[in-house]
Amino acid sequence: MAVTGISANRLELLQIANAVAQEKNIDREIVIEALEEAIQKGAKSRYGAHHDIRAKIDPKTGELALTRHVTIVEDDWQPEDELEEFNDSAMVRLTDASKRDPEAVVGKEYVEELPPFEFGRVQTQMARQVITGKVREAERANQYEEFKDRVGEIVNGTVKRVEYGNTIVDLGRGEGIMRRDQSIPREVFNIGDRIRTYIYDVRPEAKGPQIMLSRAHPGFMAKLFAQEVPEVYDGVIEIRAAARDAGSRAKMAVLSNDSSIDPVGACVGMRGSRVQAVVAELQGEKIDIIQWNNDEPTFIVNALAPAEVSKVVLDEEADRVEVVVPDEQLSLAIGRRGQNVRLASQLTGWQIDIITESQDSERRQREFTERTQLFQDALDVDEVIAQLLVTEGFATVEDLAFVESYEVAEIEGFDEDTAEELQARARDFLERQAAELDAKRKDLGVEDGVMAVPGVTGAIAVALGEGGIKTVEDLADLATDEIRGGYEVKNGERVKVPGVLESFNLAQEDAEMLILQARVAAGWIDASELPQPEPEYEEEYAEGEYDPEAVFDSAPVEDSAPADGDAEASDEASDQPRDA
Repeated sequence: MAVTGISANRLELLQIANAVAQEKNIDREIVIEALEEAIQKGAKSRYGAHHDIRAKIDPKTGELALTRHVTIVEDDWQPEDELEEFNDSAMVRLTDASKRDPEAVVGKEYVEELPPFEFGRVQTQMARQVITGKVREAERANQYEEFKDRVGEIVNGTVKRVEYGNTIVDLGRGEGIMRRDQSIPREVFNIGDRIRTYIYDVRPEAKGPQIMLSRAHPGFMAKLFAQEVPEVYDGVIEIRAAARDAGSRAKMAVLSNDSSIDPVGACVGMRGSRVQAVVAELQGEKIDIIQWNNDEPTFIVNALAPAEVSKVVLDEEADRVEVVVPDEQLSLAIGRRGQNVRLASQLTGWQIDIITESQDSERRQREFTERTQLFQDALDVDEVIAQLLVTEGFATVEDLAFVESYEVAEIEGFDEDTAEELQARARDFLERQAAELDAKRKDLGVEDGVMAVPGVTGAIAVALGEGGIKTVEDLADLATDEIRGGYEVKNGERVKVPGVLESFNLAQEDAEMLILQARVAAGWIDASELPQPEPEYEEEYAEGEYDPEAVFDSAPVEDSAPADGDAEASDEASDQPRDA
């Protein structure tokens, strides 16, 4: 790519441009621009860097035009940049220009053609650096444009080198990097090995685009199934979610858009032929293929297979689910080192808590006893009556005090007089409790205005006072984390910080609304600025609204997988993927 001189054959420049463009697979115009910049820089080195010298190559004839430009500026011209200054070699003030040119106006340029010159050693080296830099930039831009739209694809490449556990892969038009945590554990590659990988990210960086490759990403497994299962490739079967413990075990949820096709059976194939091809590529990774279900509890039960589930309780506000399993199924549901429940949690997007039937029974019995004692103490009744109230579903004294009296009277063994008496006692208890809380609130110095804020109860006011929140302004100035509790980093460690109302288990939305109501009461904002509740409606599944790529892009990849032999006990009975 040497430049010997601009007085050489005009076609020589075009031949250089064509050869470089073809070799590097970049536009010919980019190479010509690089040549122009190189010649321009060489000319400035020859005539002086302060001159405004421009080079232009005719892309058809190769004719080179080398010109020097002088621009007319205002008499009081001031630099836009403080580092800039008036350049008398490239600028002329209007007054001075008018002495020689009666048609001088601001912005007019005087152009002077410069004669050809031979490049010396310094100019040649400078030109080579300019052209090389421009070509390299164009190559990087081409690589980014080519690979940025290929995120989510499987590509074939050759291992170029291995550095500190990271594998550099030659992809033909670029290089990709597969970091150690994105490779399958115990998988070793040598230079020259052919490898299939998954592009999960392409990042534009100064040294060129970083093409991030993975063999541990859930999307890699999903794309392998698309290659092996025609129904998946054609879209008849959708892979809705996938979770992997790379090299050990994986779970994949599938759905058929054709009721006559079994999605699990189609992915497994005749005698497991299809799934075994994927398993072989994943170094023997065991794959559980389960049926996707729009009903969340059913899907969670399927995801925990092969364990049996007795009961599922969803907490939608906290995105948590409590799963009750038979005592003998606990180890199977959790899996070795928590693998089964962890994969099920990644697959469903729910935080799963598993308890046994005996633990659930003990908890329910404890709650029954506590509630029974509560009614005995609050209503001054015997144990039998208190147990009847708890059995009928009354959990708090408030529940009893404010229901319709006929609902209490309908309890077996009760009549209207009994119901009225019980409700009267319940209201008396609540009044006494409210008076006690109000007295305690006043002793703590909490202003009456705090009680007027919607959402503040006597118990909340007392908790606020104990936390040093005594005025409406104090409450309005809080953040949600100060109410609900949160985490902060101290000395490099993540530390739990309790909230003043943490014991009340307020939802994020409720805590935010409490603060906003306090700000309205304090006059900081207008009530019209409060968020309006959305109308309740039943969400229906809309075909085509689900984006499986988003699941694979966001699915976490475990840094490490269990060592050999760490399979769960359930796997001994079934090496083949199975339907839940």
